[in-house]
Amino acid sequence: MAAMSRTIDRHRSAGWFRIVAFTEAVTWVGLLVGMYFKYLGSPRTEIGVKIFGMAHGLVFIAFVVVAVLLGMAFKWSATTWLLALLGSIVPLGSVIFLMWAERTGRTVAKGTAATAPPVA
Repeated sequence: MAAMSRTIDRHRSAGWFRIVAFTEAVTWVGLLVGMYFKYLGSPRTEIGVKIFGMAHGLVFIAFVVVAVLLGMAFKWSATTWLLALLGSIVPLGSVIFLMWAERTGRTVAKGTAATAPPVA
């Protein structure tokens, strides 16, 4: 397992994690809107649930896979793993976890700056 964590590009994994986390949040919102129109809206329709349900399911799986890869690359603690998985279940939790992970340095390699260098 240590050999695999050395082969994962940390910077690229963090970028993919950011994209997947935001996509997961967007599909969650789409699914919630679709559920509103399925059960309460006028006219009642299931099309939103069918479209966003499938999309959210696929992005949810991608979020978990990328979180596992990122956790291996950055050697996350058990608590961080648990928070990542919890963030995938709670609506918009993926973005909240992403913001927390970036703020606390869990998606930045040790010894590197968390911000981009200034442009000259």
